[in-house]
Amino acid sequence: MQNKTAEVAGSKITNLVARGKTEILSGLTVSLALVPEAVAFAFVAGVHPLVGLYAAFMVGLITAVFGGRPGMISGATGALAVVMVSLVAMHGVEYLFAAVVLMGLIQIFAGVFKLGKFIRMVPHPVMLGFVNGLAIVIFMAQLGQFQIADTNGQMVWLEGSSLYIMLGLVALTMGIIYFTSKVTRAIPAPLVGILAVSVLVIWLGLEARTVGDLASIGGGLPEFHVPSVPFTLETLWIILPYSFILAAIGLIESLLTLNLVSELTETQGGASKECIAQGAANTVTGFFGGMGGCAMIGQSMINVSSGGRERLSGISAALFLLAFILFGSSLIERIPLAALVGVMFMVVIATFAWSSFRILNKIPLADAFVLILVSAVTVFSDLAIAVVVGVIVSALVYAWQSAKKIHINTHINGNGSKVYAVEGPLFFGSIANFQELFDPRNDPDDVIIDFENSRVVDHSGLQAIDGLAERYANAGKQLHIRHLSKDCRELLRKASNMVEISVLEDPRYGVATDYKK
Repeated sequence: MQNKTAEVAGSKITNLVARGKTEILSGLTVSLALVPEAVAFAFVAGVHPLVGLYAAFMVGLITAVFGGRPGMISGATGALAVVMVSLVAMHGVEYLFAAVVLMGLIQIFAGVFKLGKFIRMVPHPVMLGFVNGLAIVIFMAQLGQFQIADTNGQMVWLEGSSLYIMLGLVALTMGIIYFTSKVTRAIPAPLVGILAVSVLVIWLGLEARTVGDLASIGGGLPEFHVPSVPFTLETLWIILPYSFILAAIGLIESLLTLNLVSELTETQGGASKECIAQGAANTVTGFFGGMGGCAMIGQSMINVSSGGRERLSGISAALFLLAFILFGSSLIERIPLAALVGVMFMVVIATFAWSSFRILNKIPLADAFVLILVSAVTVFSDLAIAVVVGVIVSALVYAWQSAKKIHINTHINGNGSKVYAVEGPLFFGSIANFQELFDPRNDPDDVIIDFENSRVVDHSGLQAIDGLAERYANAGKQLHIRHLSKDCRELLRKASNMVEISVLEDPRYGVATDYKK
């Protein structure tokens, strides 16, 4: 018995060690991919590369420890950088730090009041458009590595041997990742690709652009620093619009990435918890000289595909990144950019929802339109606008389709009264059709409207009933309204004084209240 117990305990320890090894190696792979991204996004925002690296370290560490989605990677992102650039250009980097602090506080507020749950309202076509658009954005971002500054400081495309070497190394990296993933899961395939290509470039002495060509990543520990801005209302009005936009973009990208990772790992994530963690991370980052950040779908995909599922992978990624800044900058700066581009190209292939091509002619035309629209807006504008546009268009399509579903069956009952049996939802989109279905002038003196198979959804529906009751009253007709919920009866104003309203056998639904069974 003791031997069996010892074997079980030994097996658990072995599995735990193997799992820990996978998580740490996955974190190392992610950290290598974080370096050029953080540096590039810092350049986009118009700040020093260390500002981006510090943000990647602090946001990544705090969200990995306290976030609602283990295995998800956060750091400095391009979606936020493009918003920051105008603030930095107009007011300086200190105002950026202040805006990031306020951004974090707004995100904490969103988490405390559980606003993250509204991510459920994002339809699946919007999600598909989101991942497709983001995959295209990630791909296009890598194309900048195929450019170099000429003698006049203008960016020009690589040519000749430089281009061929770059393309060859990118293809080699992608090939190594593909075949390694087929052979073994013990070591993350992207890490094998980066190390193999780096060794090959150094051994052969190839003239390939490296991380060091972007910028030096060496530095010290981030230091606590209160943003040097005037604490006045004028400052608040300057940073508040940026903070709201940054908070919204950060939460939308983080929560959509959370949902995507949850689907891939078949586990659940906590939206409100993630909002609070993202907010705390950005607040801290603003006080330590970082540019803020949010979830990164590319690095999260690298982590998941490399076997990272737990908090350890995100924590180790952040700590490895800090170690690079403090001790290993000289080694990391020798990594060829082509190897990292190859890794990101594999991320693009894994991220893009290729199934969307197969289903485009099988799903409703409106859903196909939303999918393509969100992808396009993500590429040409930004993620937040794309998601909002997608949700609005989807809601309008749903409202239009629901508005066409309302109809009426009529008959004369045994008492000679005309009965209108309403079917379908009554809301702002269907009230015009609803009102056209009645004929107060030519109806008999006694009319019954039965809502047993209908639902009054909003105040517009109630107002339509009020208006209809007034039309029958003006025509001198007796109107009876049956099977309305108690909520509707209490909220009706004019109709309750002009007609008989029966709430017997109420349908179980509510209007303008949080009804619970």
